[in-house]
Amino acid sequence: QVRLVESGGGLVQAGGSLSLSCVASGRNFDSYAMAWFRQAPGKEREFAASIRKSSNRIYYGDSVKGRFTISRDDAKNTVYLRMDSLKPEDTAVYYCAAGSVPGMVTTVYDYWGQGTQVTVSS
Repeated sequence: QVRLVESGGGLVQAGGSLSLSCVASGRNFDSYAMAWFRQAPGKEREFAASIRKSSNRIYYGDSVKGRFTISRDDAKNTVYLRMDSLKPEDTAVYYCAAGSVPGMVTTVYDYWGQGTQVTVSS
């Protein structure tokens, strides 16, 4: 069992930056692929970024590629999402997820955090 807790969300102006953190409790964090998804009101949950164990493969969704950076620190059981050049359309609840295999769909992830709100004003 893995429990995920996100933090770092907030309100930021367009063009600004935010960094999200997700701390995992439980064993074997370094064996999990980790991901960030986001969900805007009235929309489906959207893939943002994923990172395999040992950080040897990283993937980004097209809408965030070049602006967001995912990383992990296995010693701290933490995965990060650095978000730069934020746009109003990045406004969403951001969720951290953990799974045995990486992927860009929600169904491959077994554990989810409660989410953290990111609001980008124009």
